[in-house]
Amino acid sequence: MSSDESPQDPLQSLSEVKVDTSNLYREETFTDLRIATIRRLVPIRLDGSPDDSRKPLYSAQTTLMSQAGPLPVEAPIDAATLEEAAEKFPAAIQEAVDRLIEEAKEIRRREASRIVVPSGMPGGGGGAGGGILGGSGF
Repeated sequence: MSSDESPQDPLQSLSEVKVDTSNLYREETFTDLRIATIRRLVPIRLDGSPDDSRKPLYSAQTTLMSQAGPLPVEAPIDAATLEEAAEKFPAAIQEAVDRLIEEAKEIRRREASRIVVPSGMPGGGGGAGGGILGGSGF
């Protein structure tokens, strides 16, 4: 190994990136130009021809408005056809939103349990007068 190479060299690891040529898909996108986008991944062979031994994959995509701004939502759709994917789109998005809400609640719970509230200053201070005992001293 030369002096300018290190075991953690990101360029070295990039040279090891390989395309899985046995798992290629062609991406197709369908939209209603309002709220719904359905993505279909069609399995193909290395030469670009359809691979009928594998099923197409469908996913639902939309953007919802939240108090924090636009929220992209994506969910898999278990469907065999575009028509079936369109029918299952609302339920798939609803399930994804329900999961997002549960994840947000869990994160909030974890964050709340990390908050440490001080029990007071040494000597039991914390009352009026800054915890000074013994009167005015004047």
